[in-house]
Amino acid sequence: MTRDKTGEHTGPPLPATPSPTTRPRTPEYRPPSIGGTEAHLRLLARLPELTALTTAQLVEHIAVYARLPAEEIDGEVRDIAAWLIRTFAETLRTGRPPEAADLDRLRLSAAKRAEEGVAADAVVSAYHVGACACADDLFSRAEPDDLPDVLALNRTLVDYLGRVCAAVTAGYTEEYRALLGEGTAERQSLLSTLLAGEWEQGAPDHAGVRPEPCYLVLSLSVGTHPDEHASGVDTAVAARRKVRRLRTELERHSAAPVLTRISPSEGVALLPHPGPPTHVADRDWQRVEELLRMLTRTAGVPVTAGAAPSDPGGVPEAARLAAQLRTIAVSGRRPPGLYRLTDLLLEYQLTRPGPALDHLVGLLSPGLDHPDLLPTLRSFLDSDLNRRSTATRLGVHPNTVDYRLRRLTRRTGLDLARNHDRMLARAALAALDLREGEATEPGP
Repeated sequence: MTRDKTGEHTGPPLPATPSPTTRPRTPEYRPPSIGGTEAHLRLLARLPELTALTTAQLVEHIAVYARLPAEEIDGEVRDIAAWLIRTFAETLRTGRPPEAADLDRLRLSAAKRAEEGVAADAVVSAYHVGACACADDLFSRAEPDDLPDVLALNRTLVDYLGRVCAAVTAGYTEEYRALLGEGTAERQSLLSTLLAGEWEQGAPDHAGVRPEPCYLVLSLSVGTHPDEHASGVDTAVAARRKVRRLRTELERHSAAPVLTRISPSEGVALLPHPGPPTHVADRDWQRVEELLRMLTRTAGVPVTAGAAPSDPGGVPEAARLAAQLRTIAVSGRRPPGLYRLTDLLLEYQLTRPGPALDHLVGLLSPGLDHPDLLPTLRSFLDSDLNRRSTATRLGVHPNTVDYRLRRLTRRTGLDLARNHDRMLARAALAALDLREGEATEPGP
């Protein structure tokens, strides 16, 4: 989405108001004129300025909107304001109120505000603020002879605003009920039952919902959006907005119900799969990989997932495995994306609990007091023992890399010139990453 310096939308066109050929004027209707200009023409001529004015007044007069993320204010809120001005101008031109289909966009926008937790009174008040901004601009040009037109315009505005608020209230209420409603409660109850291992083969439907024969179980790590730390932004709204985007994108993945439990930092998702767990093909995982990329793009944050297939009875074990894979990927500084057991076989096996794991962690403990040693070791191993590549990654001279590796050898006894010690060092790093990851990133 782009705008010019005046704030006018210059990206993909906003939904156009109906043209005169599709929305004829009411018979014998005469558009009101203010100051010698038909009101609808003035609104359209000043669309960029009125849109910017309306958006600014929302931020100024409604505290909740002042705390919304800038992305939302400059995006959807501004676009809805422009769309409303255009549709009101069309009502003034034709004398016809907006039809139900014209108001669907408002219902959808109000539903999003409900899901983000924005109070209903703030949502409805926003439309009154916008109406007042347009009315003040139009009436400021009024002359004494314009009184009949001012009264007619005011009557049209009241009727238009009533229809708008009815659509907004309906959209908000419908979504709010859905969030607390029967369908959501049933899904959450089923998810809790599956995660707890309380589902038994042949059991009756659980709260009216039967699980799918197979799930692709995802354990999600969700990054932090900049708006969640932005000064003056309602960080709770920003977090809920991110969660809503993630949940919506997951729902689009499948026609069957997707079971999710997502917080701003992590979550679990059970994606339905039509076949048994043993028949999950590479193309199925490729679709999940694409889903993870879409989640990252849609939410604007990195999303990493551990994944494992399972039948309903095996969900607890699959969820534990997915969470362990996620922790290994995140703590090992892997890029965002999907990680299965086949992707992390070595790291997973090396980091199983037991005395060997404790010993591996202890191998690198002497290097923890020197913050430059372990990052150098990690980069050196990731660079296939190429000291120049390691130096480039770290932004230091190759001789500095040599010096740090010698210090590491003196402190830990690991000589990276020997294959055995290199394997131990890699295993010790994986063990240390897992131990630190388990301490800082609890599972869902």
